[in-house]
Amino acid sequence: MTTAHPHAPAPRSLTRPPVELELIIPAFNERRRLPGTVAATLRFLADRPWSSAVVVVDNNSVDGTLDALDAFTADGPAGPAGRVGFQVIGCGDRGKGAAVRRGIETSAARFIGFADADNATPVETLDRVMRLLRAGHGAVIASRHAPGAHLAVEQGTLRRGGGALFRSLARLTLPEIADTQCGFKFFPGTLARSIVRDCHVDGFAFDVELLAQVVKAGRDVVEVPVEWTDRAGSTFSARRDGLRSMADLLRISLAR
Repeated sequence: MTTAHPHAPAPRSLTRPPVELELIIPAFNERRRLPGTVAATLRFLADRPWSSAVVVVDNNSVDGTLDALDAFTADGPAGPAGRVGFQVIGCGDRGKGAAVRRGIETSAARFIGFADADNATPVETLDRVMRLLRAGHGAVIASRHAPGAHLAVEQGTLRRGGGALFRSLARLTLPEIADTQCGFKFFPGTLARSIVRDCHVDGFAFDVELLAQVVKAGRDVVEVPVEWTDRAGSTFSARRDGLRSMADLLRISLAR
């Protein structure tokens, strides 16, 4: 879904305490896959030298996703930079883009980004991501198609075909980026909070819109090749979401 109205900054009362890195996980009906991803992410972050938090943005799940997260507390595991925070917030607007936007708008972190609920991109990629962010880059994103990337488990034929078509349309807007859709993207917090106000796509083409805003702001996008594993259980539907995403891509390209 695409909305036409501008997004106002989130009320200060909704903003979370600042940390160096905040990782957002948008979730819609992820009861089976999400707990393992959250647990692995919290364990990894606890060993890192930066303060951090994990924020799940629940997108109106109806499968018991929230109940599956009851085992996690607000004060996560302790590490050299203190305890890793954990929080669940809601998003009433449907779509991955709406959920990620909600997470960014309510963040006060120095660096912020999002990852998929299936843990398809190894969380260890964050070590390289943080080095690049601290070096001053505008966006650091995981890539399945940059030189050096490896697909440990590929998607099915239909998803691969749809992905190839999506990438060809995304290049109309972002010709230099090999993979706009790998769900692992991180940004300086001030930049992300500024540009997300001009993002309006609620669906899966949100990634393209957000990266286009990074480029429009005069900042660079660095792709990090990863070993990526397809995980069963995606809520993306080629029939339901595919045509809408293609239409959003064309609108993003025409709006440049």
